[in-house]
Amino acid sequence: MMATGVPVAIAMAGSALVYILLTGDLPPFVVIHRMVSGIDSFPLLAVPFFIMAGNLMNHAGITNRIYNFALSLVGWLKGGLGHVNIIGSVIFAGMSGTAIADAAGLGTIEIKAMRDHGYDLGFSVGVTAASATLGPIIPPSLPFVIYGMMANVSVGQLFLAGIVPGLVMAVLMMLTVAYYAHKYHWGGDIAFEWPRLGKAMVELGVVIGFPMVMWGMLVAGMPFNAAFGLCLLAL
Repeated sequence: MMATGVPVAIAMAGSALVYILLTGDLPPFVVIHRMVSGIDSFPLLAVPFFIMAGNLMNHAGITNRIYNFALSLVGWLKGGLGHVNIIGSVIFAGMSGTAIADAAGLGTIEIKAMRDHGYDLGFSVGVTAASATLGPIIPPSLPFVIYGMMANVSVGQLFLAGIVPGLVMAVLMMLTVAYYAHKYHWGGDIAFEWPRLGKAMVELGVVIGFPMVMWGMLVAGMPFNAAFGLCLLAL
């Protein structure tokens, strides 16, 4: 069913329903009990709120502030917009929790900017897709919430465990961009200017409040509260 384009949830439910109808061994109350217990999880409430927070930040123009800050910070390096792509994803990953939100929010801005500066389409899309994978690793992470719920593991501890791997991945991606920049003799895309960086930092100051609030709630073991708090801040 999935191979024909049927959504995963419907495919899983359909296959289970076929098994139940063909065998007839499962009592109806067992089926209902398993369905209810599968969604009866308080940490799972964080998932829709993290998704909502990412969408709200996209519509509020926060992605533009993140992009401008990353451009001012590393846009002067060789292969500048490739580095900007990665730094922007690191910052946005600390707010969205999904690769889709990253690619849909920053990705559209970054790919267009890289194409306008003469970067190859394959390289532009590749860097954007690779950096978007930081979203599910750097907290908050929706896969971590789901895994923690299913495996009965602390979601807060999973979030904290994703920080170092996410940063290591970002550094390795930037080294890869630097390699290609050296190989193809790419230069920087803008000149480094302290006033420009300072202005971008001031604009980003409000955005920094998002991960700060989130970190505090995660350390306190409240992933749902962190997701709800992000939505309120975005509003």
